[in-house]
Formats: sequence, C-alpha cells, structure tokens
Amino acid sequence: MEEEGGDGGSRKRVKPSDEEEKEGETRDGMRLDENETKLVASDEMELRISQILDKIESFTHTVSNLLDSGKTMFKELSNEFEERLIMIHKEHVEKWQEEIKELRLLDASNEETTSLLHNARFLIQNPNIEA
Repeated sequence: MEEEGGDGGSRKRVKPSDEEEKEGETRDGMRLDENETKLVASDEMELRISQILDKIESFTHTVSNLLDSGKTMFKELSNEFEERLIMIHKEHVEKWQEEIKELRLLDASNEETTSLLHNARFLIQNPNIEA
C-alpha cells in the first residue's frame, strides 16, 4: 500500500485488479458474489471438465470391477488351494497308514518266524525231548 502525497492523509492506492474485484469479477474468470466464489467457465471448458469427470467415473468403475474380479479370483484360488492341500494330506496319510499296516503284517510274520526258529533251536539243542 502506498500513500499518495499532497493532502497529508493516507489513502489506499487502487490497483486495476482491486477495481475488477470491486466490480465483482477478476481477471482469471472468478466471479465474486457475497461471501461466495464461483468459477465462470466457457462452454468448451465445461465440456472438457465434463469429459475429465467422465474419465474419472469410468476409471473408478474399471478399478471397482478389477477389485471385484480379483477378490473372486483369489477366493476361487484359495478354495482350490485348500481342496488340493487337503487331498495331498489325505493321500499321504493313506499311504502312511498302508505302510503301517504292511509293517504290522511284517512284524507279525517276523514274530511267527522267530517263534518257529526258537522252537527249532530248542529242539536241536534238546534232541531227547519228543515233540
């Protein structure tokens, strides 16, 4: 703010932008209404803004669809993974249970063979005992 000389009083020097604001409009297309600022744009500018807003809406819709399809895909993969893991576990347990069964049969056969060998050894060591 500058003071104008002459009468000794201080007076605000009015700039061109200040005059425009007093008339209700500024250079950059802003219109000042009581306590409210509105943007005044040409039809071409409004069309461009509308196109950008349409792009935003379209992109938002695309992202939403991608998120939904991604969630569905991960859910399906998760279910398939769970089913496959359960199947692998079941196959291994069945295989190991079969091995246990075979080991028990082998053990029973070995016990029977050991018993026969023990009896044979006893008979060989004691030939006087009749069977």
